[in-house]
Amino acid sequence: MTPARILFVEDDVNLGFVVKDTLSMVPFAITHCTNGSDAWAAFQAGSFDLCLLDVMLPQSDGFTLARQIRALNTQIPILFLSALGDKDSRLEGLRLGADDYLTKPFSIEELILKIRVFLKRAATVPARPDSAPAFRFDRANLTLCVNGKEQSLTHREADVLTYLLIRPNTLIRRDELLRAVWGDDDYFMGRSLDVFISRLRKRLAEVPTIRIDNVHGVGFVFRQE
Repeated sequence: MTPARILFVEDDVNLGFVVKDTLSMVPFAITHCTNGSDAWAAFQAGSFDLCLLDVMLPQSDGFTLARQIRALNTQIPILFLSALGDKDSRLEGLRLGADDYLTKPFSIEELILKIRVFLKRAATVPARPDSAPAFRFDRANLTLCVNGKEQSLTHREADVLTYLLIRPNTLIRRDELLRAVWGDDDYFMGRSLDVFISRLRKRLAEVPTIRIDNVHGVGFVFRQE
């Protein structure tokens, strides 16, 4: 049987080594990253069954990473392992879609049991009906698969879609999106943004649970039900 694939994100070298070494003996197939940016790149490029995320990470924190992961995959189990044990941090992690939140120091035996429980639970989630349109975005390869049909994206289309996916159901201002993707927010770039938004709407038209709403004069909301 193929070992379950786990994305493990922890910047503490010693703790990371111990946890990775122990989980590898279970056995699980562990991909260990030490910062949020590398972890996000690994998630987009790879295929995982579960994510273990620290919260306080270099470059991009665990909450941001969880938000990015959930925008692309609503089913994969996410477990936080964090030194932040206060109520607000725990609630924030759960609000972002985490399945559990363990505070450090934690029992490695408890962690292994929880991983097995969530992997088993994920394996029993019924598949979506074949008639239900779905989409899969592969940022690394610039492809978007809608209802089984793969489409090639331009770099700019992929950049805009990535930014929208990171913050679903949230108003994103035009100037913010322009600066993030184009580096400026002048008039001509704004016209280009409208063109790319229109293209993405057409590409995603067959997915009824997704739409890109325009808030006139303000920005856009990527609606994902």
